[in-house]
Amino acid sequence: MDSNFPPEDIAPIAILMDELKSDDVQLRLNAIHSIPTIALALGPDRARNELIPFLQDSVDDEDEVLLALAEELGRNFEEYIGGREYAHLLLGPLEHLSAVEETLVRDKAAESITKVSAVMSQAQIEEFYIPLLKRLSHGEWFTSRTSSAALYSEVYAKVPSPIQDELRKAFAALGSDDTPMVRRAAAKWLGPLLKHFAPQHISTDGLQIYRKLHSDDQDSVRLLTIEDLIAIAQKMSPAEVHEHLLKQIRQSIGDKSWRVRYMAASHFNELAEAVGTDLVRDELVVQYVQLLKDNEAEVRTAAASQIPGFSKLIDRETILSRITPCVRDLSQDASQHVRAALANQINGLAPLLGKEATIEHLLPLFLHLLKDDFAEVRLNIISKIETVNNVIGIEYLSESLLPAIVELAEDKSWRVRQAIIEYIPLLANQLGRPFFDEQLGNLCMSWLGDTVFSIREAATVNLKKLTEVFGVEWARYTIVPRVMGMGAHPNYLFRMTTVQAITTISPSLTLEIIRADVIRPLLELSKDPIPNIRFNASKSLEVLASSFGSSSEGRQFIQEWIIPTLQQQKDDQDADVRYFANRALQKAISVTS
Repeated sequence: MDSNFPPEDIAPIAILMDELKSDDVQLRLNAIHSIPTIALALGPDRARNELIPFLQDSVDDEDEVLLALAEELGRNFEEYIGGREYAHLLLGPLEHLSAVEETLVRDKAAESITKVSAVMSQAQIEEFYIPLLKRLSHGEWFTSRTSSAALYSEVYAKVPSPIQDELRKAFAALGSDDTPMVRRAAAKWLGPLLKHFAPQHISTDGLQIYRKLHSDDQDSVRLLTIEDLIAIAQKMSPAEVHEHLLKQIRQSIGDKSWRVRYMAASHFNELAEAVGTDLVRDELVVQYVQLLKDNEAEVRTAAASQIPGFSKLIDRETILSRITPCVRDLSQDASQHVRAALANQINGLAPLLGKEATIEHLLPLFLHLLKDDFAEVRLNIISKIETVNNVIGIEYLSESLLPAIVELAEDKSWRVRQAIIEYIPLLANQLGRPFFDEQLGNLCMSWLGDTVFSIREAATVNLKKLTEVFGVEWARYTIVPRVMGMGAHPNYLFRMTTVQAITTISPSLTLEIIRADVIRPLLELSKDPIPNIRFNASKSLEVLASSFGSSSEGRQFIQEWIIPTLQQQKDDQDADVRYFANRALQKAISVTS
């Protein structure tokens, strides 16, 4: 790579050294981030011979600085030292960084080492990477051994069989280390390593390492073996899983530590998919029900999040006989977090059960959850209701849910009200115009006067979508008069809502409607005493100019109505009004010229 800084004109190493000795951490950080620039200035040869040794000898600083260094060295830094053939030189400083006390620094150093290994040749890996891995794995301090666990999976498949044998033995030693932190790291990185094992090594070394970690006396180690269990199951046949892993599956799901059971519940669908349908039917249904009834709310919450995914793996009769009763109990769970998790997933059962069973078993639960005291429960039900609608049809849904929807439209939680608004266009499309006008029309207009801005904003977007559903003529006689009528309201928030509604809806209307029903009230609002309303009126006029400037009739309308108003506004006493008026005027002139 070419340098923009001739090396003879500067002394990069001296500058870097001075900055790294500064008492100012930010200055030292800046120095680290400038390393690529300094490497460019030095050129590849001097970067290899001077910069890399300097960095390796300078690994003694604040954690924040060391973290930055570890990150920089993993950002394709080999390009600055001559390319891939010299990439192994970066392993020196990174090896030092992977043994420091701070976990974040070690993790970043290990990540950068794996990035460097990705560009190294097999010869480099065998000559430089493997010895580094061995040194870290047998390091005196647990920090280096902890870091080493992350480095095995990246190169295991790239080395010949004899070296793979050594790596499996070395990793097994990490799994039996005296220090819990090292065993945790081994449990964390065993799964990625197992994906590269040959089948015969899964059944021997892999299973042996897993079982050792699975029986660890520290629950912080055991909980990490859940993902290892899944990785092994994915590499085994269902018969082998039944023979070698069934005991461990039962033990994990019934572990005395709720944290292990929580991890098992969180990954239950992955486990079920890995073990095969026979074992799911014969064994895992019972285990899953056990998790759904766990005495810890956190475990029940995690299990509830798996309901639709697990139910896809079993037949309809089993769902009705085993899962649905648990769902009924969870809908009345004492923990609001459990009910919220259920509300977020229960809709996924509808396609699996079909119309009749959904109406009989799930619809009463939807209605019950819609009345829950916890806002997130109500929100989750409403936001996923479309799936249920696709199964049972709008007739049943509107008959059962419409009263609840009307009630939720005035919910004290604005997020619930917003979720209802976002659902309205879909409901309107399926209910049809007469039913909508009779049951929900007034409701939609009432949101325009909500005390929360996000609701008023969502309400204007809702009106635009309804216009697209029912057509512009419907909007002209149903929406536009009521929106424009709010423009004369004594409360400035209502007048502001009128302007924002015009801005949102106008692209969906015709020029005829704008000319007849919208433009005059909007021009009156451009003279409003409140500056915020005036400059929002300018924004609205800019939208009108953009929307209708493509036709000769539209350009005439802009010249006749919009440009004169904006020319007056650009001299407004308020700076914001002048800014937006000038911007809109430039747009209007550009589309008419």
